[in-house]
This record gives sequence, structure tokens and C-alpha cells, in this order.
Amino acid sequence: MAPPHMTNARRSRIESFSNPLVKRMRLLREKRHRRAEGLFLAEGLRIATEAREAGILPHWLFLAEEGAGHPLAQALIDAVLASGGEVIDTTPAILSKLSGKDNAQTIVGIYAEPKTALADLDRDAAPIWLVAERLRDPGNLGTMLRTGDAVGAGGLILLDESTDPYAVEAVRASMGAIFTQTLVQARWAEFLPWLRSGPGELVATWLGHDTQDYQAVRYAAPTFILIGNESQGMPADYAAAADVRVKMPMMGKADSLNAAVAAAVMAYEVLNQRRS
Repeated sequence: MAPPHMTNARRSRIESFSNPLVKRMRLLREKRHRRAEGLFLAEGLRIATEAREAGILPHWLFLAEEGAGHPLAQALIDAVLASGGEVIDTTPAILSKLSGKDNAQTIVGIYAEPKTALADLDRDAAPIWLVAERLRDPGNLGTMLRTGDAVGAGGLILLDESTDPYAVEAVRASMGAIFTQTLVQARWAEFLPWLRSGPGELVATWLGHDTQDYQAVRYAAPTFILIGNESQGMPADYAAAADVRVKMPMMGKADSLNAAVAAAVMAYEVLNQRRS
């Protein structure tokens, strides 16, 4: 879907840093501008192709000459023009300005930010859902999205004050899963009543008391895997509200796993139980 002000698809060339569109799009590296515009930036042919295959196309596609000749890039160009979007041939220097990287990818797409609420979710659409509480690191967020894609999860629910999933770093780390996984941002006070309004087992990874070994539990679908904050873990009342609290054995001196790693271990345990 093209922006309202775009009535005709077109292809143009921009080489000036002072171009108003370049100035506007480079501001998307900042959260407040992403929120104001309802847009986010994704770089790289692989990610753009993942999006195209998921039926999602950018409103604006910036590309350098060396990237335009690839067959996948041409398929992307054709799709963007056919959808009413704009294709902009530009320079590597401008792509670097947009992405904030010295060695930028040859393609940058500008996409509409999805607006999905808890009420929009079909919890029965997938047997696994990932839930992250106050996730801070965009790399962890992107990795969780990739894990969700790998295990066939329905999506990722971000609770409370989590990092922005549409930050350039998070989108980059998702390797395209930002387009294949449903993303919802909500407060705990909204999430728990929604969860209890229908089927769903809430499983908390928890280092406190009353926990079971993560492989000793038979998980019921749909399984909502709750991962706490990277440094503080989750609040005790969140863990207490879960149907099951589990932990993974730690054989060395470390007392916990990285949040994204813990999510992956749990997700694959649930997946393996389904497969068997």
C-alpha cells in the first residue's frame, strides 16, 4: 500500500545530501521520528526480499547502482513500482547517511510500521508465542524474532518498556524476521487479562523458588514463553502469575543465560515436544 500522497509509481535519482526526502528519511534512525512518521528503515537485499516474499513492500526503495542489477533486486524494483511505491537510485554515500553505517548495504527500504494490538492476535494460529519483559538490547530482540521464525512461533509480545523493535539495529539483527513474525507491544496489566480470556499456558523462565526443570514439563498449546529483563530478570509477581515456572541447568559459574539464548532453548524444547 502506497502512502496517501503517492498517486503514481515512479523512479527517480537523488544524489544530494540536502534533498528533503533524504533529510526526512535519515531521521528515521531516531525513535521519535519513527513514531511520528509511522515508518521504519530496513537495509539489505536479503531483508527486503524476505519482506517481499511475505507480501510487504517498502513505500520508498533506495538503491545504489551496484545493487540494482541483481535478479532479486530487479524483482523488488518491479514489485515496488507495481504497488505504487517509489524507487530511488542513489549513491553509496547517501545509503550510508540513511543507515548510519560507513559500509552500508546497497539497498534501503522505508516501510510502514505495523500497528498490531493484543486483540488482533489469533492465539490459536501457532502453538508457540514468545513474550519478553522489558527487553533492552536490540540484538536480543532481533535474535528472538529469528528464533520465533525458526520454530514457527506466532510472534513476539513485548511487555512494558522494551527497546524499540523498529530501531535499525533490531531490524538488522532480525535478518528479515521482523516481517514474518507478528509484533505486539503491551503493558503487563493488559497482557495478563488478555491471556486469561482464552486458551494459553504461560511459562516463565525463573531462577527463584517453585521451579521445575524445563525438560520435565509437558507444555500445553498455545505456549507463551515469558523471558525476563536481561539484567534484572522478571518481577516476582509476574513469575507468580505464570502457570509454570521453569529453569535450565547451569553447570558452570554463570547463574543465567542470555535472554535471547534462553528464549531459543525454551522454544526448541516446546517445538521438540510437539514434533515427538
